[in-house]
Amino acid sequence: MNRRGGEVERKTTETEVKVRIELDGSGYCQSDTGVPFLDHMLNLLARHALLDLTVWARGDLEIDAHHTVEDIGITLGQALQQALGERRGITRFGSCIVPMDEALVMVALDLSGRSYLGYEVTFSTPRVGEFEVELVEEFLRGMVRQSGMTLHLRSLSGRNTHHQVEAVFKGLGLALKQAVQIDPRNQRIPSTKDVLV
Repeated sequence: MNRRGGEVERKTTETEVKVRIELDGSGYCQSDTGVPFLDHMLNLLARHALLDLTVWARGDLEIDAHHTVEDIGITLGQALQQALGERRGITRFGSCIVPMDEALVMVALDLSGRSYLGYEVTFSTPRVGEFEVELVEEFLRGMVRQSGMTLHLRSLSGRNTHHQVEAVFKGLGLALKQAVQIDPRNQRIPSTKDVLV
């Protein structure tokens, strides 16, 4: 099997981000973003997707984490797009329902080449520690737009915001693991159009 990896750097006046991803990994993650809660979530994503992920970022955190989190999502999406290539032989779809104690989240995605985020997630509190949970949507929007992914998320229940966010990232990892998997019975592009866009 050819290496399915991507490596992208993004530099703006607000941030500098470097991401490397290997789809056929072991769940290893090295994340140094300056946003500790996001580092924790990226580790969960990599572990449950069984992909290897390295993320390094520096941003204008003296203002807030918005630009840094959004640009990490954008760069991760670009690296994922690069790693998928023409998407030949992938399973394409992935879905799961993830319980995290009292929290329950549904995740469904399609690596269709078309970007769409259906986001119906309500958190119990606006922050986990210093992390503003509205940034979860900003991260996902950037990742979805750049990777050509359709992603639907629904929070079904939950009271603990940390658990709710964890369920989102674990669910994303589990669904992504399914979708990027190579189907040994089909080495074609997984579309009746023979193209994914």
